[in-house]
Amino acid sequence: MKTALVTGAAKGIGRAIALALARDGFRVAVHYRASQAEAEATVAAIRAAAGEAEAFRADLADPAQADALVKAVEQRLGPVHTLVSNAGIIRSQLIAFTKFEDWREVMTANLDAAFLLTKAVARPMARQKTGRIIYISSDAGLLGDLMRAAYSASKAGLFGLAKTAARELAASGVTVNAVAPGIITTDMTADIPETRRVKQLASIPMARFGTPEEVAGAVRFLASDAAAWITGQTLCVDGGLCMRD
Repeated sequence: MKTALVTGAAKGIGRAIALALARDGFRVAVHYRASQAEAEATVAAIRAAAGEAEAFRADLADPAQADALVKAVEQRLGPVHTLVSNAGIIRSQLIAFTKFEDWREVMTANLDAAFLLTKAVARPMARQKTGRIIYISSDAGLLGDLMRAAYSASKAGLFGLAKTAARELAASGVTVNAVAPGIITTDMTADIPETRRVKQLASIPMARFGTPEEVAGAVRFLASDAAAWITGQTLCVDGGLCMRD
């Protein structure tokens, strides 16, 4: 049985990914930072469906904790075959009024953590000659998002990280890809003002927001054997919002 580490798996997209990978037979390490009750609920849901999961707490802004998280997962659930770097935060403010501390907080949570986790799993995966690294980015990293410069920049950074890591690890049979969700119905998008919501829906060819489960479906594919020859790519899950040539 393979082990998957999903960060930010207590709720939302991360929870859907954890549940989906468990259904595919993965042992799942459910990471959380503050949402202990929700993380334990995710673990309970996986176990209720005859899956195997454990919750792990870590503040990924701390390099030592990121490294310790991977080691703890390896000790308790076995070598990490699939890393899904999903945990992240969002802050909304015009660039002119964004404090540097807020910028750094978002970059640390969304980009630095992915780098630290990749660094922690890269050599073990290379020794195993197999592995999957999947970053949950965002269409904001491709299109930009009003009042969310730090968020957009951090998510765009994941594309570059994915391509470089994919090149470095390809010879070892390790793939690295990004999933870029569009507007997904989660707690993070629950407070979108109605006027903006109407405009957003109008910009989506499929005329609806996505679900966490639809993002999880893309991750399931990239974590599977069927995606063994796909690396350095970005898969948009956005109802057609960000069509590219």
